Amino acid sequence: MAIHSDWGDWLPRAVEDADPDTVAVWYLGCNGFVLKGSEGTTLFIDPYLGTGDPPRTVRMIPVPFDPADVEEADAVLATHEHTDHVHADSQGPILANTDATFYGSDASVGVTQDEGWIEEYDLTTDQFETVMPGTSFDVGEFTVHVEVAHDPDAAGPVSFVIEHDAGTFFHGGDTKPTEDFEAIGETYDIDLGVLAFGTVGNIPDKETREPKVTKWYNDENQVVEAASALRFDRLLPTHFDMWKGLTADPKALHHHAASFDYPRRLDVVEIGDRVDL
Repeated sequence: MAIHSDWGDWLPRAVEDADPDTVAVWYLGCNGFVLKGSEGTTLFIDPYLGTGDPPRTVRMIPVPFDPADVEEADAVLATHEHTDHVHADSQGPILANTDATFYGSDASVGVTQDEGWIEEYDLTTDQFETVMPGTSFDVGEFTVHVEVAHDPDAAGPVSFVIEHDAGTFFHGGDTKPTEDFEAIGETYDIDLGVLAFGTVGNIPDKETREPKVTKWYNDENQVVEAASALRFDRLLPTHFDMWKGLTADPKALHHHAASFDYPRRLDVVEIGDRVDL
């Protein structure tokens, strides 16, 4: 299904034209990001450009670009297999246009196989790599470490610790706190970390479509608990903007984080914003 962008192609062009001194990071809304290093290596993480499944899941933010407009990408990373993290219409055209490699767990790569991405987008088998916690791989100027994630709703969640000469970026997908984060926080010096944050809401059940109390993401205390264990210098909360009924106010996290050593700073961003390491 073709994707219509509310913003035209300005965001892909902004990424391509950027010449960061360190690492530039763009927030794509939901849990999606683009990272571009000083040498030009470009990573997409969980880019999702769909509108959900109304009236169950209703997208509350613009669709920031058409994936067919992406001309430069070296990798697409997937934290887990859910539709808003592994999505054919969002990611297939990026892989087709750029020859980027898709990295994900067994469950994430399994979605691409079950949905026939290779045939649909004329891709090759060597564009798909299965990763697991405890492994690492290089993409251009970045070293990507695959670590654990705790998402009870997912079959194969992973987190990514992305190291660069300029600093270290962490993406936890939709993870909740886990005792494993203490070791990750001790192992890496994480400059900027991403965690999903939201509220409890009534969302129509997938089968019956009757309202059901739903909690998919960290609440205020959980997101700070995880960021503290991971020793983030900067916490960037995500997902709070995405689904009707589960949106939240990330500014509230200033109060929850105030008495902890980590995170040292809260970075509140909106879809399309850029921050740098």
